[in-house]
Amino acid sequence: MPGYDDRDGKIWMDGKLIDWRAANVHILTHAMHYASSVFEGERCYSGKIFESRRHSERLHASANYIDFQIPWTVDEIEAAKQEVLAANGLTDAYVRAVAWRGAGEDMGVASARNPVRLAIAAWEWGNYYGDAKTKGAKLDISKWKRPSPETIPSFAKAAGLYMICTMSKHAAEANGCSDAMMFDYRGYVAEATGANIFFVKNGEVHTPDPDCFLNGITRQTVIGMLKDRQIKVHERHIMPEELESFEQCWLTGTAAEVTPVGKIGDYNFEVGALTRDISDSYEKLVRS
Repeated sequence: MPGYDDRDGKIWMDGKLIDWRAANVHILTHAMHYASSVFEGERCYSGKIFESRRHSERLHASANYIDFQIPWTVDEIEAAKQEVLAANGLTDAYVRAVAWRGAGEDMGVASARNPVRLAIAAWEWGNYYGDAKTKGAKLDISKWKRPSPETIPSFAKAAGLYMICTMSKHAAEANGCSDAMMFDYRGYVAEATGANIFFVKNGEVHTPDPDCFLNGITRQTVIGMLKDRQIKVHERHIMPEELESFEQCWLTGTAAEVTPVGKIGDYNFEVGALTRDISDSYEKLVRS
């Protein structure tokens, strides 16, 4: 498989489609040095991006959280995504929109005079966790914790916030796991490196309160599905010692979709009926 920088196709960049291999930035791009970048990951099913507009709106909100404005409207971003899919002949794809402070007059921490740039790419991408949809993913427990909202803009989907996620996932893979679960700065269960987490106990669902991490679009969708089934959902702080008492577990995210979890550290979970039902129902919903 060729690298992501060496493929045929088109990428939308700053208002126009360009050849994939020409979608480059200067080495002194501010985002590369100071993480002034936000992004969205989206999935297109049978020609339709699931919750596309909500993703575009969140991209704008994330930019505002880290103190810049994207000079393309939500409607323009929506149109650009469709251009990218059409130009690459894709109907089932992963879509990545990214906005960042580019190279300009400033090359220090401050960058108010530098232009804000925007790019959108799309490519074919299968299951994020391989065969975990049937067997259940195996998770490590990260040594890194999600930080306090007083120290970072926790509710932005910003590139810099993923540094500890990358390190956590690398350590998990080295331990034979596909991902890692993270605690937050207070010691509560938070999320995986790029997905929210749910647990089942006695027919009710428990999921961490997203008060210091991203309240994912897939997470919100799944909570709606559970409530439609009259299943009680507890959004609350979850202590580490509670993990032993949960019967089922799954992850949610645009890339992860709904992925069952079979193991977190020393704790084992059943890939049970509710997990399978929600996973199957989500698959049908995004293709409806």
